[in-house]
Amino acid sequence: MRRAWLVCIAFWASACIASAQKAPALPKELPPYGPLVPFRAPQVMARKLDNGLTLWLVPRPGFPKVALVLATQGGLAADPKDRPGLAELLLATIDQGTTTRSARQIAEGVEAAGGDLTGNALSDYLVAATDVLSSKLSDVLPILADIAQHATFPDSEVELAKRNAADNLRAQEAEPNFLARRALAKAVYGDHPYSVMAPTQESIAATQAAELRREYARRLRPDTSILVAVGDFDAGSLTEAIGKAFGTWKAPAEARTPLVAPPTGQNPHAVFIVPRPGSVQTEFMMAAFAPKEGDADYAAVQVANAIYGGMFGSRLIKNIREDKGYTYSPRAFLSPRRQADLLQTSAAVRNPVTGASFNEINYELNRMATTAPAADELERAQRYLVGIQAIQLQSQMAVAMQLARLWAFGLPPEQLQRESENVQRVTVQDVEAAGQKYFPASRETIVAVGEEKVIRGQLAPFGITMEPAPKPD
Repeated sequence: MRRAWLVCIAFWASACIASAQKAPALPKELPPYGPLVPFRAPQVMARKLDNGLTLWLVPRPGFPKVALVLATQGGLAADPKDRPGLAELLLATIDQGTTTRSARQIAEGVEAAGGDLTGNALSDYLVAATDVLSSKLSDVLPILADIAQHATFPDSEVELAKRNAADNLRAQEAEPNFLARRALAKAVYGDHPYSVMAPTQESIAATQAAELRREYARRLRPDTSILVAVGDFDAGSLTEAIGKAFGTWKAPAEARTPLVAPPTGQNPHAVFIVPRPGSVQTEFMMAAFAPKEGDADYAAVQVANAIYGGMFGSRLIKNIREDKGYTYSPRAFLSPRRQADLLQTSAAVRNPVTGASFNEINYELNRMATTAPAADELERAQRYLVGIQAIQLQSQMAVAMQLARLWAFGLPPEQLQRESENVQRVTVQDVEAAGQKYFPASRETIVAVGEEKVIRGQLAPFGITMEPAPKPD
C-alpha cells in the first residue's frame, strides 16, 4: 500500500506542476502562420520485367545524378535461427567479387561514375544503393546486376568481413543505447524473428563463405526484388537499359521464402535491467505495439507521438529537458516493420534522477492517454510532420530509400502522398482516441541500462516487476 501511495503522490505532484506551467508568450510582432503547403510526392512509374523484377522509376530532370536502390525481401528476420545477423555479413561481402569482376574492379567502376556502393540489412529486407552521374548510368547498371546475380563471396574477403563485424559488435556493445535497443527487441518480440537486430559473436564466428553463397542463391531473386531509380533520366531509355542488364537474372525453381508472420500476444509490462557497472546514467528505452503504416489510425498516432515526444517542442522534451534538466535529448519515435510497429521512447538520464525521470515519462504517457490536445498543439504537430517529410525527401536518395521501404512493407508508392494528406486530416478527437488506445504507461515494456543498484532502488516505489533483460540469441 505504501508503494502505491508514493506513486500516487508522485503523479499528483507532477500533474500540479504541469498544470501550473504556462506556455511562454510569443513576441507580439511575430507574424501568424502562413498557409500549410501540402507535400507533393513525386510521380512514380511502376513497371515489371519478364523475370519478375519490379521497377519504380521517378524521373526528376535537372540535377544530373540518379539514385539507384536495389531491395530484396528477406532481411534480418529471414536469417536462420542459429545464424542471427547473417544478413549483415551477406551485405558486407556481396560486392567483394563476382565471376567476372574483382572487388577492386567493382569499387573503381562505381567510383568512376561518381558513386559509392552501400548496403544495409534491415528486419524485412536487404538494400544495396548508390547514386551516380546521369551520364554514367549505363556503366553502373551492369555492375549492380552482376552483384545481384554472380557474387562469389571469396573466402579471404569473408574472413576479413567476419573480423570487422566482430570488432564492430564489440564497439557497439560498449554503447548503452545499443544494449538498450537489443534488449528491448528481445523483451518485446520474444522468440519472434523481429527480436534479432544484430549478430552475435558466436554467429559471426560460425559463418562460412559456403553458407553465404547458399543463402545468397536462396534469397537474391528477381521476383522478390525491386529496383528504384530517382533522378535525371528518360524513363523509356532507362527501362531498356535495366532490361538489358537485369534481364538474364532468373528466379530459382524453389518457392519463395515466406514473409515473416505477425507477432502474436502483447508486449510485457515490466522493467528489464541490463547491468552496466560504473555507469553515471540510466539509459531508458520503452516500447509498446502501435498500428502499422497504412492502418486507419496510423496518422493519428503519428500526430499524437509528435505532441508527446516526437518533435523538439513536444511535451516530454519541455518537461524533462527544458524544465527539469534531467536529460539532454529525450525522444519518441515510431519504429516500423512490415508486420509490426512500435511506439518507442528513449532517454539517457542522470543516476540521481532515474526514478524522477521514469515518473515524468509515465506522467506524459498517461497525459496523452487521458487528455485531449489543445488545438494549437495539434496544428504545430501537423505542420512539423508535413514539413519534416518535405525536408527529408529533398534528396533523390531519400526518395528512393523511402520508396524501397514502402515496397518492402507491401504499400503502394502513392503512400508517400497519402501520409501527408492523412496527417492533415487528423482531428483533436482522433488524437484523443489514439492516446487512449496506445499511450497508457501500463502498456509499456521498459529496458533500463545502467547501475543495477540505482535502477532497482529508484524504481522500487513504482511497484513494477523488475527482472534481468533477456540475453540475445
